Amino acid sequence: MEVLGHAEAAQKCPLIILAVQRDHYSPFLRELEDVLDGKVLVDVSNNLKINQYPESNAEYLAQLLPRAKVIKAFNTVSAWSLQSGTLDASSQVFVCSDDNTAKQRVMDIVRAIGLTPQDKGSLLAAKEIENYPLQLFPMWRLPIYLCAGLTVLVFLYCVINDVVHSAVVLGKDISFRLAISIPNKVFPIVSLMLLALIYLPGVFAAIIQLYRGTKYSRFPNWLDRWMLCRKQLGLVALSYAFLHAIYTLVIPIRYYVRHRIATNTIAQVKNNETSPFSTVMAWRSDSYIALGILGFFFYVLLGITSLPSVSNAVNWREFRFVQSKLGYLTLVLCTGHAFVFGWNRFLNVANFKWYMPPAYTLSLVIPCIVLILKFILIIPCIDKRITKIRQGWERSSTAQEDKKFKNGHVTI
Repeated sequence: MEVLGHAEAAQKCPLIILAVQRDHYSPFLRELEDVLDGKVLVDVSNNLKINQYPESNAEYLAQLLPRAKVIKAFNTVSAWSLQSGTLDASSQVFVCSDDNTAKQRVMDIVRAIGLTPQDKGSLLAAKEIENYPLQLFPMWRLPIYLCAGLTVLVFLYCVINDVVHSAVVLGKDISFRLAISIPNKVFPIVSLMLLALIYLPGVFAAIIQLYRGTKYSRFPNWLDRWMLCRKQLGLVALSYAFLHAIYTLVIPIRYYVRHRIATNTIAQVKNNETSPFSTVMAWRSDSYIALGILGFFFYVLLGITSLPSVSNAVNWREFRFVQSKLGYLTLVLCTGHAFVFGWNRFLNVANFKWYMPPAYTLSLVIPCIVLILKFILIIPCIDKRITKIRQGWERSSTAQEDKKFKNGHVTI
């Protein structure tokens, strides 16, 4: 081992990894400017905030040392990746520079240590690379905000419909339902809404393509953003479905349920009454449970398939089959589960407390819209046009060819 000063070490090394904060660039590097002439300088620095400075640290470094070959790399690699190896952590390393030769040299080093280089182009990309490790779940914000908003609204609706109405109109205190009963209404309602919202943007995209007659026109920004976060929406919806399943499993051990069953049993014994067996109710109960089990099974299958380790192991056609065909099957099963749960109660005016429909009907609005629109889009004549558009056919080009043919301008 040889102990050297900064200048001596820089003089001997053709490639230098600079692990210095931006605030210390100027006083520290000014003294080494001549020594760093022509050296490959790898900047691994990060900032404390997104867009903290007008230019990136790498661009600022290139301004201070114009004769050095500045590379931005390794700033997104976590300590976990370096310690645990590439099998247990992300192996991507973003690399950018204005010098292609120096950039390729650094990318070779990245490959040599078992990581995967990603060429991001010139130093203009350095700001994006420096902002990347500072982002906090960027693709999860919209799904979480949407889920939180729907949860609050549905929860308040259920509280007013059940607890407040019973207290004001009937004079009964059923506030204990806030712990189990109402959450077990909120979770499936929001979950089904989110599941429908995963497939609604695809329906909108098909309608837009039909209207425009081309697939080469960019979708609106709101639709682009919506479609990009569908995976996260699905995982949030799956987590709510899990909560619904767990809450449902504890129903038999609840004091309220056990007390109600015991009371009804004692009342029947005292009055010497029996409840006749109803085949219709048996079919309703079994269908409701069966649809829920099947819907939850395919729900979990969709969630597993969306995991990177699983999605990378299947081809595009297989992934599309699971996420699209089985996804719509899941939506149909879960919507049927909600329909059978409600049965014909929505026809009974007594269930409309303060003219508010039962809470479960809220979960059926968006799924029914999606399924009706999807049914229209898979009508053969419409589906054939959508398929042609997605294969590259354009209405405008066809119209121009017809016009040329009518005017006699046909080129062979």
